[in-house]
Amino acid sequence: MTQFRPCIDLHQGKVKQIVGGSLNDKGAKENFISEYNAAYYASLYREHGLTGGHVIALGKGNHEEALSALRTYPGGLQFGGGVTARNAAGYLEAGASHVIVTSYLFKDKEFSWDRLDKIKRETGVDRLVLDLSCRRTEDGWYIATDRWQTITSMPVTHESLTELADHCDEFLIHAADVEGLQAGIDEELVSLLGQGCPVAVTYAGGARSLEDLKRVNDLSNGIVDLTIGSALDIFGGQGVTLDDCILWNQAQSA
Repeated sequence: MTQFRPCIDLHQGKVKQIVGGSLNDKGAKENFISEYNAAYYASLYREHGLTGGHVIALGKGNHEEALSALRTYPGGLQFGGGVTARNAAGYLEAGASHVIVTSYLFKDKEFSWDRLDKIKRETGVDRLVLDLSCRRTEDGWYIATDRWQTITSMPVTHESLTELADHCDEFLIHAADVEGLQAGIDEELVSLLGQGCPVAVTYAGGARSLEDLKRVNDLSNGIVDLTIGSALDIFGGQGVTLDDCILWNQAQSA
């Protein structure tokens, strides 16, 4: 059954919620800047037994905050943001349950199977999450790298998901076009992900209420988990509370 997955998004050394499609070298459109640090949120998630969440470093200046979160909740959070074959093991040693990788796997917009093999040798399949965050085009969804600004040649289809599933433990997929807008989830993408995705998959983007958890559960037959960011009360949102999400998870587990 669909579970709520927590997140900690880091930008310029602070916990933030941003509009995903606005992120570039100059900054981003910000929905929320927290007065609390990453360790605070990691402790909160640990206290409530929330697992499978992710810490994402959006650009430079987030390294120490990311490490503090991983050390606060060892084994309870995944880490993504600038992960390569060279540094992946270090994040696992710092406490990440998994590392999340995307941009490293592409060279000149083309997927690199050689780089995938290199990072698998460092992490193992069971501690690797492939970030297939994507943007919609006239021809469907395509993986977007470099803070979701570069659209690659790799489509997100049933065939590509099946092919990549043998090389990782999970998928993480932000719908970059609706990320941070609180305008509703991309229902077509969620439905696609729910069509027999071979590994666990977490979707993020556009969620605005508890009803979205129910909707994702229905659209994906309970296969896809959901991250809620900007709409969540702990990030200044008014659409849904963390307590509601905790109760949802408990009900699904029961």
